[in-house]
Amino acid sequence: MAGNGELTAGVHLPQAGPAASGEAMRRAAVLAEELGFADVWVSDHLVVPTGAAYPPSAYVFEPLTALAWVAASTNRVGLGTTVLVLPMRNPIVVAKSVASIDRMSGGRMILGTAAGWLEAEFDALGIPFAERGARTDEAIEMLRRMWTDDHITAEFPVHGSRFVSMRAQPQPVGHVPIWIGGHAEVALARAVRVGDGWHGAFLTPDQTRRRVSRLRADRPEAEFTISMRTRWDPLEDDADGILAELDHYREIGVTHLVPEPRQRTLDGYLRSIEALAEILTRADVTMVH
Repeated sequence: MAGNGELTAGVHLPQAGPAASGEAMRRAAVLAEELGFADVWVSDHLVVPTGAAYPPSAYVFEPLTALAWVAASTNRVGLGTTVLVLPMRNPIVVAKSVASIDRMSGGRMILGTAAGWLEAEFDALGIPFAERGARTDEAIEMLRRMWTDDHITAEFPVHGSRFVSMRAQPQPVGHVPIWIGGHAEVALARAVRVGDGWHGAFLTPDQTRRRVSRLRADRPEAEFTISMRTRWDPLEDDADGILAELDHYREIGVTHLVPEPRQRTLDGYLRSIEALAEILTRADVTMVH
């Protein structure tokens, strides 16, 4: 998995759109593991408005189900969410699901999480959009408590949750890293306060630089991961351009990358993953073999 200051890379799986299927995700995850990627990643949308500009497809497999599926076919790669929208879910269910995947996979989960942005999705779920920040903060507290404590007695007022000597077993193998997503100051402050890392998405290196500076002012330790999801696809993008942007990310302090191919067939997606591995190796990104 990522960490300790070196530049590592994962890859997004074909979880959404025309290329997505159980077999596609399995084959992509197995290939990523064989090629030495540090981890594999999936995104999160439960419902999507008709005609929405983003996400590009409403056909999205549920992320924790997808990670459980690919965990069974892999042995080493980390299993990450980019990002799980925590306030849309009951945190007790999330804690149980993440701990179960982590335990069954031998301790490979990375929980990327954020407060969310799609108000219509919250409306459909019956969850107040205005409460998403408070719900995220309390949910993270609940997750960590359930993953480390036993016979819990506690009150969690935002969720209306009351524990009286409650147990939440099994617990994860070890410490599940929580990487906080989001680009606004409130998200950066949350990452500093409670995160094991920060996971941005689709920002240019110049946009990323000031956020890294802000994060490192309070979290200078190498174990605090600075991760960025990109839209790199070497079947469509110039390899030298990807290399130049990669070097720029490294120069400003990014320590982990998650490229997401744009291919819409499984064959194209797999070829893009192979080409990405070649580019990352050329750039001296740490690839595990």
